[in-house]
Amino acid sequence: MAVEPQDVRWDDRGLVPAIVQDATTRMVLMLGYMNEESLRLTIDTGDVHFWSRSRNEIWRKGATSGNTLALDAITLDCDNDAILVEAVPAGPTCHTGETSCFDGVAEPAGIAALWATISDRASNPIEGSYTAELIAGGTDATSRKVVEESGEVLIAAKNHQFGGDPQRVIEESADLVYHLLVLLAEQGLDLSDVEQELDLRRRP
Repeated sequence: MAVEPQDVRWDDRGLVPAIVQDATTRMVLMLGYMNEESLRLTIDTGDVHFWSRSRNEIWRKGATSGNTLALDAITLDCDNDAILVEAVPAGPTCHTGETSCFDGVAEPAGIAALWATISDRASNPIEGSYTAELIAGGTDATSRKVVEESGEVLIAAKNHQFGGDPQRVIEESADLVYHLLVLLAEQGLDLSDVEQELDLRRRP
């Protein structure tokens, strides 16, 4: 949803609360406040800006620490008096060094956490990283592994059909999911692209 300042129901101080969520893992990262100018700067620059209520000034998240928030999407709530900012963090969001400013929020797990790691390796290759090496190998390398792991899942499933260990199906399926996500990253696609397609196919 495209959000324009005129759509927002600002409070009597000209502010609106902005909840920041990791666009990849869906983890809630922080709560800040925006005024009209900081919202416009966020939209225009792609870097999330806030209004500091203590300093009475606009600040760009990460201007000092380098832990910026790259805008992915902005959505208004049903009353138009709160904003959800989906962003890609460049590092820990909280000034304490924690991923989230909300103590006790569960770290992302499963496919979301795996995709976050793969995306990071695609953007910031690390020497010796298997993921980075696969992506650097291009489509031939990533697609070859998807085909290979698909065969391994098939073999494990057939073995299980005739009394084999079901754990092998789980393990080979995990390998396949991982390599499929690596292929997505190598293709410049996002896990959310697949999720959106699945949503389109879902029937009531």
